[in-house]
Amino acid sequence: MKLLEERILKDGIALNENVLKVDSFLNHQVDVNLMDKIGDEFYSLFKNKNIDKVITIEASGIAPAYATAIKLNVPLVILKKNQSNILNSNLYTTVVHSFTKNIDYNITCSQKFLLPNENILFIDDFLANGEAVLGAYRLCKMANCNLVGVGIVIEKSFQPGRKKLENLKLNIHSLARIEKLSKGEIIFK
Repeated sequence: MKLLEERILKDGIALNENVLKVDSFLNHQVDVNLMDKIGDEFYSLFKNKNIDKVITIEASGIAPAYATAIKLNVPLVILKKNQSNILNSNLYTTVVHSFTKNIDYNITCSQKFLLPNENILFIDDFLANGEAVLGAYRLCKMANCNLVGVGIVIEKSFQPGRKKLENLKLNIHSLARIEKLSKGEIIFK
């Protein structure tokens, strides 16, 4: 997506060879007009997949997932990272490793929000090592629903995430694919 790549070059900050900071428009402060265009793009990629629900993991994936769910006119389900006092039974749960924070955490979803045979689209802000997508995939398997698509805003193609996911034969679309980062430099694939 050319518009997204231009915005990454304009406002993204490559801190080093692994970290791209895009908090000024994607995951801390959100450019709602850009997010609307991201929703349009994911809609065009997945509109023929008979999507029943869009899912994401809190918190950075919520904006692009919401924009996509609005366009597809389906519910958005947010997989929770933090244990809730009111969501404590009838949950699907799996462990995910965070590349950014270098920690393991549980993601959960109430069983009433992922139903057997539903077609699910997972949307997230970044693909690095693929752990978030793998966690969503495991939850969908537990629920006997179908993960029919994965939409990623920014993929760091130099990290192993896509390769892990391709082994599962998932339908993956990334709007911007970065081949290389170095301090102050961003190169697209």
